[in-house]
Amino acid sequence: MEQLSRRGLAVSELAIEVFRANGALLAAGDALARPAGLTSARWQVLGVIDHAPATVAEVARTMGLRRQSVQQTADALTSDGLAVFVDNPRHRRAKLLDPTEAGRRALAEVERAHAVWADALAAALDPSQIEAATAALRALTNALEPEGSR
Repeated sequence: MEQLSRRGLAVSELAIEVFRANGALLAAGDALARPAGLTSARWQVLGVIDHAPATVAEVARTMGLRRQSVQQTADALTSDGLAVFVDNPRHRRAKLLDPTEAGRRALAEVERAHAVWADALAAALDPSQIEAATAALRALTNALEPEGSR
């Protein structure tokens, strides 16, 4: 097996911590979203389309996810009456996903809980570490994304 350089080892350790943080954030997000009848995935999709209706492909690009997983979430949201597919004036076949009033209410409920949670978490962390971590994750994401998607 090839030995990692020091920098390679540091990147590997960063990746492991990102995976751990992602799991912890998804669990926290599910706990925040559950009282509103949502999951982290549904919350995220509603958050994207709250600003303007979007196609499933646009939502997937915004979130950095596969179109198929967003399609499953979109189908679940529409099945539960939290979003609807509407005609897209720019494309005949690619419908736009738009939140319903029930979806907007659920999103607002989660956003209120998230604000309290984020403020409490931020109080326990050093602001300079939050800024450094954000910058490091942006740099990592940019390095990982294909050149054309930046």
